[in-house]
Amino acid sequence: MINWINTRFWASVARLILRNRILILAILAGITVFLGYQWKHMRFTYTEANLLPDNHEVNVEYNKFLDVFGEEGNLIILAVKDSMLFTTEKFNAWNTLSKKFNAFPEVDIVLSMDNLQKLVKNKEKQQFDLEPLIKDTPKTDEEIAKIKYELFNKLPFFESLMFNKETGTIRTAVYMDKDIVNTPVRKDFIFNDFIPLVESFEKETGLDVRVSGMPYIRTLNSQNIVDEIGIFIGAALLITSLIFFFFFRSFRATFISMVVVIIGVMWAFGILGLFKYEITVLTALIPPLIIVIGIPNCIFLINKYQQEVKKHGNQALSLQRVISKIGNATLMTNLTTASGFATFILTKSKLLKEFGTVASINILVIFILSLMIIPIIYSFMPLPKEKHLNHLNKRWIGGFVDWMERMVRHKRITIYVVSLILLIASMIGIYQIRISGSLIEDMPKKAAFFEDIRFFEEEFDGIMPVEIMIDTKRKNGVQKMATLKRMDELEELINETPELSKPISIVSLVKYSKQAYFKGNPKYYQLPSTQESRFILSFAKNSSPDTDLTTGFVDSIGQIARITTFMKDIGTDKMERIEENLWGKIDKIFPEDRYDVSMTGKALVFLKGTKYLVNNLIISLSLAILLISLFMAYMFRSVRMIVVSLIPNLLPLLVTAGMMGFLGVPIKPSTILVFSIAFGISVDDTIHFLAKYRQELQANHWKIRKSVYAALRETGVSMFYTSIVLFFGFSVFMISSFGGTVALGGLVSATLLFAMLANLLLLPSLLLSLERNIANKNVLKAPPIEILPKEQVEDEIQPKETTEKVEDL
Repeated sequence: MINWINTRFWASVARLILRNRILILAILAGITVFLGYQWKHMRFTYTEANLLPDNHEVNVEYNKFLDVFGEEGNLIILAVKDSMLFTTEKFNAWNTLSKKFNAFPEVDIVLSMDNLQKLVKNKEKQQFDLEPLIKDTPKTDEEIAKIKYELFNKLPFFESLMFNKETGTIRTAVYMDKDIVNTPVRKDFIFNDFIPLVESFEKETGLDVRVSGMPYIRTLNSQNIVDEIGIFIGAALLITSLIFFFFFRSFRATFISMVVVIIGVMWAFGILGLFKYEITVLTALIPPLIIVIGIPNCIFLINKYQQEVKKHGNQALSLQRVISKIGNATLMTNLTTASGFATFILTKSKLLKEFGTVASINILVIFILSLMIIPIIYSFMPLPKEKHLNHLNKRWIGGFVDWMERMVRHKRITIYVVSLILLIASMIGIYQIRISGSLIEDMPKKAAFFEDIRFFEEEFDGIMPVEIMIDTKRKNGVQKMATLKRMDELEELINETPELSKPISIVSLVKYSKQAYFKGNPKYYQLPSTQESRFILSFAKNSSPDTDLTTGFVDSIGQIARITTFMKDIGTDKMERIEENLWGKIDKIFPEDRYDVSMTGKALVFLKGTKYLVNNLIISLSLAILLISLFMAYMFRSVRMIVVSLIPNLLPLLVTAGMMGFLGVPIKPSTILVFSIAFGISVDDTIHFLAKYRQELQANHWKIRKSVYAALRETGVSMFYTSIVLFFGFSVFMISSFGGTVALGGLVSATLLFAMLANLLLLPSLLLSLERNIANKNVLKAPPIEILPKEQVEDEIQPKETTEKVEDL
């Protein structure tokens, strides 16, 4: 009864579409215009991807830090490693460049050789004063040499902050206005003002300026994402259209398919704008994904139309059957694919939720567009010519199907042995997978800014900030010598850690104050004794507000201090060991009853976010398997069939995970997506095969072998077509300059290829080997909905269609 209703429903859908062609096209055009209007709301991300929920304890700690000290990622650093910098013309040009930066409203402050201030003792006024390192513009190289000597040998406070004593590298720190650093203004400043000034300086002086810092990296990285969207869409259209034309040898069919997916891409951008989601490294993948996933829909529908035309030559009946017979099967496969993406909605990560929402909606949208546009456009065109139908008789496809049948018929043991070997090898590889929480690992390795990151890691031990916040729980508690000594002990451990840069904090300023008190002698750059601290503190209190250097290192009431260090791009394991060592020291020297200590910073937040995503991967993949298992249970009403159908879909996932272990591809935000996406897509082939298998069982009076081979021959060609399109379509992502996108494209492509072979070889083999257990009327019950309706039922519903025209439907 339900199947009869289902068949009636799709027949009604076919009539509705074909009888209202002009109205439907007008509605689709109107929606396209409306969604095109929403493009203006698309926004590109100006912050790092926050992989954690807002209420996660790691985010809570980070936001607490921002509330006290403000945005930490507002520093842009420039450096020059060239002895020629210390010549009169180039040295003065370098200082002039700093002054130009300082003149921009987007810049808060510039710390450079030009405006470097020394802390000096004023014995007469019993206070500290600030005195410029460079009082007048130097006229000779000798003057510059004296300045360099004083900086490198008498001002240890500025070591690693302003210079590298061993290599002679000099750097300038540009602190952007914290209010605009995460807004579009940052992009305009970087591209329109900052970069042109640096390039002009390089051209005039011949010096190579290295630039880094989170605002600069994020801006260039975001621009790369934007640039690659167009490349991906163009490459995906080119590859899929070439493959489509190779299969069908028809410009008409290729053109219609391109129209469908291009409209799908326009709608994808429109939905992003409608929801006001930011374009991130994940959501940027959705438009090309829609092309890759939409083309198989076009293949199924156009292939069915041409088969029907070849069979009876009636356009009206052919178009009606395209919708009523293929519509249900295509809907089910698109639902399972969308389900694989939709599982990300159930995670607590905003980034994944947005990706899962837009991707799943657009997959269903591209199905609806395909189902409407293809039959409607064909209805206005003449019937395909004989040359357009020749691809249905291609011998090489027949040879491929014959090879599959021979393997299943005679080489089942070989198939099982190979599958077992792959499984064992995969399990070995899985144990070698590592997790990566690096902020920069996926960034373009060949980009100039990535080379600059490595330069700063080598010269100054990293650019990714790590912050330690120490709450003394009392006003002016930071000034207590006991607190300063504890902080100094912690900083000693940081100094001994090669992956971390020299820390800077209130401790550094106190050491600098003692050095200034003792006439600038660098050997006194150390914490004062209790007795010395009284004299030094009295000088500090008498000093004018202009000499207060503690701003940014201590809160306004002297209760909370920060220690800032920078981390190299290291593996997650190393990062966790460093964090563990630091916490071991913190727990030892800072009693819980007197201090609240937290460790945060963008590098640690991203690490925690990656680990959080790994846990969500297991949940989302489990949900995808459960959800699709429920689909299978609903469609086939057999627990045994569910188990058998999952085996050829889970094996490719295990093989891919094993490959990741052997190839050294880590689990990270980009590669985490592979498994749920690939599973949701690959299970489509299983549904097609099993639906046809069950139909053949009924037609062949439950003769298992005959039904398996018939289903294999019937579905093998279309599964091969769609798998090839998906394989090359996802391979498009491998042209990306982002390592994570390359890995995503390669891994999904490989997984889908393995899945095709598993569904065409392993699945039929299992059905034949377990025929007594799963292929009988009691076990394989009638589904509530037939995925592939019977032709004879359809013919009974529309007995007059063979003489009708499209206009009469």
